[in-house]
Amino acid sequence: MPKPIAAERVASIMLSWHSLEVISCRNLQSLWAGYGHICEVTVRATTNAAASRMRRICRHDTQKSDDPADTFALILKLISPPPIAPGSKDEGHLRKMMSYEVEQYFYSTLAPRLDSDVPMAHCITTTQDMSGKPGAELLKGLTATIMTDLRPQYPVAGEKRSELNETQVYSTLDWLSTFHRSTWSLLPTDLPELLLPPLEEAARRQKGDRSGKAMWLNGGYTYLATRRKEYASLAHDRDSEWSSSLCKPTGPGGPSTAEMVANVLTPRNREVETYIHGDVKSENLFTTKTGNEVAFFDFQYIGLGLGVCDLAKLFTCSVPLDMLTDDGDAMPDELSMDKGEKSLLERYHSKLLTGTEKVYEWDTFVRQWETALVDWLRFQASWGFWGNTDWLEARVRSIMKDQSWRDWLKEQQGLIK
Repeated sequence: MPKPIAAERVASIMLSWHSLEVISCRNLQSLWAGYGHICEVTVRATTNAAASRMRRICRHDTQKSDDPADTFALILKLISPPPIAPGSKDEGHLRKMMSYEVEQYFYSTLAPRLDSDVPMAHCITTTQDMSGKPGAELLKGLTATIMTDLRPQYPVAGEKRSELNETQVYSTLDWLSTFHRSTWSLLPTDLPELLLPPLEEAARRQKGDRSGKAMWLNGGYTYLATRRKEYASLAHDRDSEWSSSLCKPTGPGGPSTAEMVANVLTPRNREVETYIHGDVKSENLFTTKTGNEVAFFDFQYIGLGLGVCDLAKLFTCSVPLDMLTDDGDAMPDELSMDKGEKSLLERYHSKLLTGTEKVYEWDTFVRQWETALVDWLRFQASWGFWGNTDWLEARVRSIMKDQSWRDWLKEQQGLIK
C-alpha cells in the first residue's frame, strides 16, 4: 500500500491553490474510530491580494497594511478512513463517509449564504473542488476541508459532555434560533435531491442513481430510519421500561409510539421545517470569554428537520438541570413542563420568529417539542443514557401519559378522523 500522505503535505498542496504557504501544522485530535484528524495550521500569504483576503476573512481588524508576512490560524479536517471492503453495507461506516461529504458541501456552499449574524467558520478550500489543480493527484481518496479557526474570536471550548453556564445557554439558544431562521431561505423544494438514510442512499448509488445531493434529507444521526438495529434491540429488551411503551404496536398491525413519533418528525416540506445542526452539544461549540456569544462547528449531520430536535439534545446533554426544573434534588417519576424549561423554549420560539412573517403557533411548537423529547429518549434508551437523563425520563413519562398528546400524535398519522 502507498504510504499515507502527511497532513502538512495535504495542507500545503491545498493552500497553494490560494497563494498561502504553511508555517506549521499540528495535530489537535483524532476523529472518531480512526477516520482522520483535526489539525491546527498556521499560514501566511505569498501575495498582497491573498493577505488582504485572509485578513478580511479572519477578522484581523487591527491590521491596516497588506503585509504578506501576517500569519493566519486555520483548521484542517482530514478524512483518511480505515480500509473497508468495497461495497460495504456497514451502516456506521456509510454514515460517517457521507457525513463528511455533507459537511464539506455545507461549509463551501451553504454557510456563505447564511445571515451575517450567524457566527461560522469560513471555508478556505476543500477537496471537492480540487479537480485539475496542482497536486490533486496526490490527494485521491482523501476528504479534506480547510477553514478558519474559530478560537481567536471564541477562545472558550464547550468541552466534552459539559454543562454550559447560564449565559452560555442563552447565547446557544440565540445562535440556534438565528441559525434555524437563517436557513429558511436556503431550503430545497425538491426533497428527493437530498441524501437518504445511509443504507438507502448506498443502494441508490449502487444502481447508478447519484441524485442524492449534498445535504441529509433528515438531519441528525439518531432518527429511527437510521437506527433500526438499535430499535430492534430495545424492542426485545425485557429489562427496559421503554421497550413496551415505545416499541409495542398501538393496535393490531399498527405502528408503535416510536414509529408514530418518527413519522411526525420526518421532513415533508412543512412551513416550520428548517435545516438543523443535528448534533447540538457543548462539545461542538466555542464561546467568547464572557459567554455572551457562541459559534458552532461540526456540521456532519446537518439536514432538514424541526428545530426542536436540536433543542432536545441540547437540553438533555448541556443545559444545567436547575435551569430546567426546580425538582432536580428530588426528581419525580413524572414531570410536566416546569417554568425553567418553558422560559428557555419561549426565548428560542420568540427569537426564531423575529423579523419574519412565519406562523408557528405555540401549541404546535410545544407538541413538536414533546415529540422530539420522546424520540430523543428512544435513541438514548437503545444506545445508552447520558446527561439529564432523570429529567428526560420523567418528562417523557408525563408526555406519554398525556391523553391529549397521544390523541394529537394519532391525528398526525391520519388515524383519527
